[in-house]
Amino acid sequence: MLRGSAGRPPDGHWVGTWVSMPQLTEPGNMPPAPFAQGDLVLDDSTLRQTVRATIGGRRMRLRFSNAFGGAPLPITKAFVALPVGGQAGVSAVRPGTARPVTFHGRTSAVVRPGAQVVSDPIGFDVAPRSNLTVTVYLAQGQASASITSHPGSRTTSYMVAGDHADAADLPGATTADHWYFLSGVEVWSPRTTAAAALVGDSLTDGRGSTTNMNDRWPDRLLDRLQSRPATSGVAILNQAAGGNRVLDDGLGPNVLARLDRDVLAQSGVEWAILFEGVNDIGTADATEAAQKQVADDLVAAYDQIVIRAHTQGVRVYGATLTPFGGNTGYDDAQGYRESARQAVNEWIRTGRRFDAVIDFDRAARDPANPRRLLPAYDVGDHLHLNPAGYRALADAVPATLFERRPLPPGFGFD
Repeated sequence: MLRGSAGRPPDGHWVGTWVSMPQLTEPGNMPPAPFAQGDLVLDDSTLRQTVRATIGGRRMRLRFSNAFGGAPLPITKAFVALPVGGQAGVSAVRPGTARPVTFHGRTSAVVRPGAQVVSDPIGFDVAPRSNLTVTVYLAQGQASASITSHPGSRTTSYMVAGDHADAADLPGATTADHWYFLSGVEVWSPRTTAAAALVGDSLTDGRGSTTNMNDRWPDRLLDRLQSRPATSGVAILNQAAGGNRVLDDGLGPNVLARLDRDVLAQSGVEWAILFEGVNDIGTADATEAAQKQVADDLVAAYDQIVIRAHTQGVRVYGATLTPFGGNTGYDDAQGYRESARQAVNEWIRTGRRFDAVIDFDRAARDPANPRRLLPAYDVGDHLHLNPAGYRALADAVPATLFERRPLPPGFGFD
């Protein structure tokens, strides 16, 4: 245990510095052959992944998830290190930086189906906005075709046969742009630090951003907050997944089902940004009745999310839904889905339910054609943004929303 000068643990608390939303891995996102064979995954294999810390600390711990595993996940050994050049998505680590990870003093752990495991604290200097390398070795693999991952990592991971957990590099490794099993990194931080959980879909997960460049809008928001002394202690936890929905399961559990796991149970969370609903609208029937229903249901769900978060002292900021005019799958000739988007956005702006409103619609839309994204921000499918568009979203978030202040009297009463 970390101790202060008087033999007591130093004042502080655990705060999440990085997360990935756990999902059931689809067949197309499983580890490439030969690392997935029937009901056995990563047998006698080393897996190396990089993640970006948001805030720093001198003590850290890791979280591994088996939320969707069909069998126990036996982790034989794990190491944390710094990547060569400080870069994301590289296979080599800086010599001398690797540290073993333990679990209740043991070098191995078994993560039961549906559960997670938190490592022992590790003495390791984590710098704000730095990349970390986490390597695990699975001697027996996981004996199931149902495993937990985060497919939309936009970060390259490496797999190689045998035990190379503490190797300086993994030459000839097989690659995949997915994260597996690792769901969180926490740091022991001063009481002045806190985290913001960002709840969203592919627009927050970063579809259209640059692989291994960390240029999603949450990354850009972090850069802005870190540049201001008043918000430099704010961690950003990206709890988003492509295809996710608020009301019904899609890719990953719906927001109403995952709110406790992904926001309220995360260490140090004081704020949440909710930017989700486009997939609910886009997958509902393109009829007037169906779109009125989904708009009404989204508003009711948003209210539930605020109620549940406020109960735990978490402020919730609502982001308006960005345009999808011209998108082949979501736009409809009659404009019923656009009407639903406008109705939802009107409620977000005027319903006075959120603790603040972030107007992503205004930031991303084309002023000459508000049903569509600004062409300079459109990745090409008229739904997702390119890096310039994601920067525009980040710039639309008032940094003052993350200056810590006491909750007002009666917070959460209604």
